[in-house]
Amino acid sequence: MTDPPDWSVLTDACGSAEHVPALLDRFAADPEDGWSELLDHLCPALDTAYSAGFAALPRLAALAATCTGRDRVHVLTAAGCILSCATTGSEVFTRLAAPIAELHRLADRCLAAAADPEEYVHLLQALLSFEGVETWDRSLDWLPDSEYEVACPYCGVPVRLLTGTAEDCSGCYATTDEHDRPGAERTPLCPTPPDRLRPGLARRLHARALADGHRPVAHALRHLFGPAACPDCATPFTAADQVTANW
Repeated sequence: MTDPPDWSVLTDACGSAEHVPALLDRFAADPEDGWSELLDHLCPALDTAYSAGFAALPRLAALAATCTGRDRVHVLTAAGCILSCATTGSEVFTRLAAPIAELHRLADRCLAAAADPEEYVHLLQALLSFEGVETWDRSLDWLPDSEYEVACPYCGVPVRLLTGTAEDCSGCYATTDEHDRPGAERTPLCPTPPDRLRPGLARRLHARALADGHRPVAHALRHLFGPAACPDCATPFTAADQVTANW
């Protein structure tokens, strides 16, 4: 059992966290409507968590266990945003091991029932944040849109990767033209075959997306961890490597 936090000694984006219990009460009453307000205080810009944010995780775990459907998704993704700001090995994972384990269990259960690719990816990122997986707990938002942008490792220009959803990869290419105008230089994209994905996270995420019935997400993951080339200088690279290199 986690001891109740002393909110008076904790802080959020506005200073003292003494008002956070009331903020959590409003969020519990309507997670969808209260999601933005909660994170504006506990995890502004979704990249900085305050002490009150981590202290709120036991309450969020208890709330996630009692609500269902979209309400549970909003609670889990809020908790995921907060925990994604903790570095791997942070004492937060030890001190709050029980509520984090409960959040992970619930996120794992919710994935297969995700209503659409966007919701699925948000839950997938939350799951990774509960595991302490850095970078990828905040870098998969583009997957439902089938479009991503990374910098060429040689010439530095922004390269847009349009991965499409077709299994035959028609319409899958890289371009440096911001508006993708007709006649702009393009290089084709060919995703890595599933059996040649890197062991570890790449294979795991791809297999999970397939098992959960989200084939477009699985297809985009093969491009993320697959080969690409800069249309301007022809330098080959892997998008995933560029994401981690520039994180």
